Amino acid sequence: MAALLDRLYNLHWVTPDVARSAQPYIGFYPQFLKAHGFRGLVNLRGENASRYWWRQETRSAAALGITHFDVRLSSRMLPARASLVALTEALEQAPKPFLVKCSGGQDRSSFAAATYLLLQGGVNARAAAEEQFSFWPFLHRPRAEQKWMQHFPAFVCETSKGTSISTWLKEIYAPEIFAEWLQLNGMGKSFIALQKV
Repeated sequence: MAALLDRLYNLHWVTPDVARSAQPYIGFYPQFLKAHGFRGLVNLRGENASRYWWRQETRSAAALGITHFDVRLSSRMLPARASLVALTEALEQAPKPFLVKCSGGQDRSSFAAATYLLLQGGVNARAAAEEQFSFWPFLHRPRAEQKWMQHFPAFVCETSKGTSISTWLKEIYAPEIFAEWLQLNGMGKSFIALQKV
């Protein structure tokens, strides 16, 4: 059962302590989480208290003693600094092993996994971070307005200039700077807007 759920939910290990996946829509959420002994769960779809999937997720996490984090990211909008601060803090504070998940496990999960690798390895982790956006095995196949994500590791590494990635994301990053960088590199159409909050 566990192997089948892993495949259905696009589960992949980023490191031995951090995994990425899709939303477990089909069910068996507690079994899926318990099978891997997850102690933390980072939800990249934000708090959605009116949605059944979110209520099921938080109930399952609570029942299993899993620390749950909500981070709101968009695959089509450049992230606001507040979103990257929330993501960075979740990735730094989540007890291991932990899972990061979005809807399909292809786009925002790729972004979060890449960010985690940069936080851990700095600019030396750029290649590994960029690999998180591969079609195989992660099924990352972005639309035109989602392509900004795969360029984020290059942007971070080129502009952080010796500052720790955590500090840079929390204190220096701004979506306007990222948008300008994308424009200068011929990728101005790789996003639709800047996230406001």
